Amino acid sequence: MDTPPFPRLNALATAVPGHDVHQAFIDWATPRIADERTRAIFTRMAARSGIEHRWSVLPPTADGGSPVSPGGFYDVAGLPPTSARMAAYARHAPGLAMQAITALGDAFDPGRITHLVVASCTGFVAPGIDQIIARRLGLSATVERVLIGFMGCYAGVTALRSARHIVRSEPGAVVLMVSVELSTLHLSLADAPEPLLAMLQFSDGAAAGIVSAAPHGPELGEGRSLALEDSAELIRWDIGDKGFEMTLSGEVPGRLREALANPDVQRELFGDSGAPPLLAVHAGGRSVLDAVEHALGAEPHALVDSRSVLARFGNMSSATILFVLAEMMARGARGDGIAIAFGPGLAAEAIRFRA
Repeated sequence: MDTPPFPRLNALATAVPGHDVHQAFIDWATPRIADERTRAIFTRMAARSGIEHRWSVLPPTADGGSPVSPGGFYDVAGLPPTSARMAAYARHAPGLAMQAITALGDAFDPGRITHLVVASCTGFVAPGIDQIIARRLGLSATVERVLIGFMGCYAGVTALRSARHIVRSEPGAVVLMVSVELSTLHLSLADAPEPLLAMLQFSDGAAAGIVSAAPHGPELGEGRSLALEDSAELIRWDIGDKGFEMTLSGEVPGRLREALANPDVQRELFGDSGAPPLLAVHAGGRSVLDAVEHALGAEPHALVDSRSVLARFGNMSSATILFVLAEMMARGARGDGIAIAFGPGLAAEAIRFRA
């Protein structure tokens, strides 16, 4: 019996829009909280978020204002309906995905691509964004496509695992993997700290990678999936009339810390050898990263890549974990590792790798 090939992440590139909206959001959100004491708590938590920049495809106004400024995208009574947000997704998402693919440089050869795997959870369009990307790239009409939608922040791991499965089953496959997320299309008129702090984290970004059996780049290993019990309401992503409505409970970091400290959960995710040296953890927020670090007893520098991505880009949903891996690859990290992300459910998705 033939030995299955070792799928590798041959190349990985990222892209973000050019419009930094982080401070503009804080300036908009802070006065929405009526209670002075609660407003002061929000201000302190925003300052301690570990986030310095977040990027949006929504353009500045004519005088350089943000999307929440007069004349901006959100300057509509009651905010824009979901239909307008999906029109913006259809307009901007393919372009941002193309930026990430272009950043692959010579690693991307459209004539060699046999499969396209796309993860995108912040918008819907049909024909799908996978078809739009394939058409813009001039890919062969016979390229097989997989579209992973609405899974949330761990969909980037699912895209990696799907690409790995394809290469293991078809040794000659060359998979173009893409994640593109436009989280800033989903601002809501919250006036309480918890939903405002949830929105404070999210940003737009895209990543693109090549997965094949070519002998260079990190080797992709087996995957892991784990849904935590009694936690389905802690992270939700519902489609409303005014965009997608995020529920991100303040209980999430504590629940993750409790779960990841459990030896049975650690064996399920990491095997008998425990957590590997390289930890690519979804930058879902400073408190999430702190919870993972404490639960695993990791060294302070272990999550340096995740914290760097959080600071410079915020949480870009499914693209975030790929940004963390790109950071690791760029600095030449070596050894065994695991990429792990958390999302609706509350669930964890992971994949082992060896750099």
